[in-house]
Amino acid sequence: MLAWRPVSPMRIGTVREIKTLEFRVGLTPENVRELAHHGHSVFVESGAGGGIGITDEVYRAAGAQILPDAAGVFASAELIVKVKEPQPAEIARLKPGQTIFTYLHLAADPEQTRGLMRSGATAIAYETITDDEGRLPLLAPMSQVAGRMAALVGAQYLLKPFGGRGLLLSGVPGVPPARVGILGAGVAGLHAAEIAAGMRADVTLFDISESRLAEADAAFGGAVKGVFSSAEAIRAFLPSADLMIGCVLVTGAAAPKLILREDLKLMKPRSVLVDVAIDQGGCFETSRPTTHDAPTFMVDGIIHYCVANMPGAAPLTSTYALTAVTLPFVLALADKGVERALADDPHLAAGLNIAAGEIVHPAVKQAFPSSGG
Repeated sequence: MLAWRPVSPMRIGTVREIKTLEFRVGLTPENVRELAHHGHSVFVESGAGGGIGITDEVYRAAGAQILPDAAGVFASAELIVKVKEPQPAEIARLKPGQTIFTYLHLAADPEQTRGLMRSGATAIAYETITDDEGRLPLLAPMSQVAGRMAALVGAQYLLKPFGGRGLLLSGVPGVPPARVGILGAGVAGLHAAEIAAGMRADVTLFDISESRLAEADAAFGGAVKGVFSSAEAIRAFLPSADLMIGCVLVTGAAAPKLILREDLKLMKPRSVLVDVAIDQGGCFETSRPTTHDAPTFMVDGIIHYCVANMPGAAPLTSTYALTAVTLPFVLALADKGVERALADDPHLAAGLNIAAGEIVHPAVKQAFPSSGG
């Protein structure tokens, strides 16, 4: 007898992501094999792994049942495991008694929030699950990818063919490098600083935490300058900035607006803003979500890059980084049942955003005070 035999075998499903140019997938064949080994049934929509080169046959060999469409998966599964927030067509398929486990970012998305409340389903968000150190372990790998990408795409859009000023991030001997400002010394900010500094940019990191700035100073050996973040400090930096990367995160809540529209006039024409915080509403007042097929727009002469699923551009790396950390929680939900798993693990319980038609996460509740709960 298996020591981990589930209380009751669970039906688990994953579907092909339908957000624009999103190629990640919520479960890999390795995940399917582990879940099947624990006695659970796994349903995979045909083509779900196509974006990273995983065929239906590979999923089937791992123990999955392949269903022809998303409707079949939603109808068959008790637990839906995804990557991105459910789109309206997916929310319409949810029903009471089902649980959806994915990134949600509800505080900046009233339409999704209302839809999930109406569905009666239980919604658990990757981005608000915690660990013993107060970190966000299921957000971290995608923050790492997005932070590193932010420096790369910022460098790209500074180049003339992409609309920029024609500036090489690194400079060359005799010509100084670009000046890069990074707002937030969390996971994304540190990874953005690592890549930007590695590309020989002149990097300044802003944060309100002395300990984070001290850690960054030690980690980068002084190669990245640290500044206590304030509206005044940011505004003082903007006239010399070539690239600003916004990485500010308030767990579960909407991101604060740290660069206002009126501040754009301080910047050089065709400078670049990259808003990694766009999933949480963005930390620039002029930000709005974009997609990989139309990633930028211009406001007052400043290029904005605000793709809401940045890691989706590197789906192979991102899928395996994400599913490595989500699988233990999927197993807990499946093996114990959702109610017991949430009761047993306060860190998993911190991921609970919506249950029985009510908002239960404090930060999301604060964002929608009139929604009850």
